[in-house]
Amino acid sequence: MTDRQPLYLEPGTEVAWQLAGDHAGEYVVVNDYLGYLADRNYSARTLRAYGYDLLAFCRWLDESDLALESVTTTSLLDFMRFCRQASIPGRPANVLSMTGQRLDRYSPTTINHRLAALTGLFTYRSITDPDLVNPVPSGREARRVTAEERNALLGHLVKPKKRSALRLREPRRLPRALDRRETADLVASLRTWRDRSLAGLMLLSGLRSCELLTLDVTDVDIGARWVRVLGKGGKERRVPLDVEVAGLIHTYVLTERPESSSSRLFLVAKGPHRGQPLTAAGLRTIFRYHRLKSGVTAGHPHALRHTFGTAMAEAGVDLAVMQALLGHAHVDTTARYIHLTPTHVKAEFDAARTRLRTQT
Repeated sequence: MTDRQPLYLEPGTEVAWQLAGDHAGEYVVVNDYLGYLADRNYSARTLRAYGYDLLAFCRWLDESDLALESVTTTSLLDFMRFCRQASIPGRPANVLSMTGQRLDRYSPTTINHRLAALTGLFTYRSITDPDLVNPVPSGREARRVTAEERNALLGHLVKPKKRSALRLREPRRLPRALDRRETADLVASLRTWRDRSLAGLMLLSGLRSCELLTLDVTDVDIGARWVRVLGKGGKERRVPLDVEVAGLIHTYVLTERPESSSSRLFLVAKGPHRGQPLTAAGLRTIFRYHRLKSGVTAGHPHALRHTFGTAMAEAGVDLAVMQALLGHAHVDTTARYIHLTPTHVKAEFDAARTRLRTQT
C-alpha cells in the first residue's frame, strides 16, 4: 500500500469530480455514480461534497484491505465507528464543548452525510446490477416527504421514504443569532460599499452565502426593490429589498464595482483577481477579517441570516411568509426561529399566567 499513490479527488472532464490515483480503477462504480449525479443535474457543491465523503470511505477500505464488492453491513458499522473515533487534523484535542464532548471529532451530522453518500452509491449499484445486495439496511420511514414529491400530481399518494437504520442521532441545536450590540459592531467595521451590501443582503433580506455569490447585476431591481434569488436545488424566489440596502448596492455598482466582463454582482475589488467573481473562500476571508477587527467572534455570514430570521419572528411575521423569505423547503426548518424569540415568548407566557391568576 505504501508504494502506490493514494486516492484523491480531482475535477473530471465528463463528470464534475472523480477519484484518481494509482488504484482508482478499483472504484470505477464511484466515478460512475458521481457521473450519474451530474446527469441528474445535481449542483457542483453537492457533487464535490459527495465525492469527498466517498473518498474518505475508499481510503478507509484501502487501509482496512477491503474491496468495495465485499462491503457488508458490518463493514459499514466499522467505518462509522472509525469516523466517530477519528481525529480532525488541526483541531485542538484538549478542548471540550459545553456538553463535555471533544471538538476534534466528526459530528453526527458529518457522519450521517457520509452515510447518505454511501446509501446513494450502493442504491445506484443495485440499480445497475440487481444481483448485488445493498449493504445499507433500511430503517423507519422519514418524518416527511420532499417538497417536490408532495407537490407532484399524485403527491397525496407519496409515502415518506425509509431512512437508513445506521443513522446517528443528531442533537437539535437552535440557530445562533447576533444581538444588537454584536450586529452594530460588526456592521460598523465594514468600510467598502461591497462589504456593506453583502452584510445588508444577509442581515435585512436573509440571503444565504451561496445565494449572494450567484447574484447577477440584472437580478437586483433597485427601483422596485426586489431581488431574484437562486436558492438551493435551483429554486428561484423573489425577496424584498430594504431601501437602505438598495442604496448601498446602487452606490457600489456606480462607484466601486470594477470593470469586468462578468455579470456577477459582487466581484473581487483588488489584487491579481480584480474583476473576477467573488468566491466562497473570498467571502469567508472578508468575514474572518471583520470578526477579528470588530471582536464579534460569532460574526459568521450565516449568523446574519439567522439574525434576520429571528427579527422576523420577533416582529410576528407569519410562518408561511418567513418560509418564503428564507427559501426553506420545509416549514419545520422555519419554525426553529420561533424558539429564538425570547421577548415574544416571555410576553405570551406572562399574559397566560395573568389570565390564570384572574381565573383563580
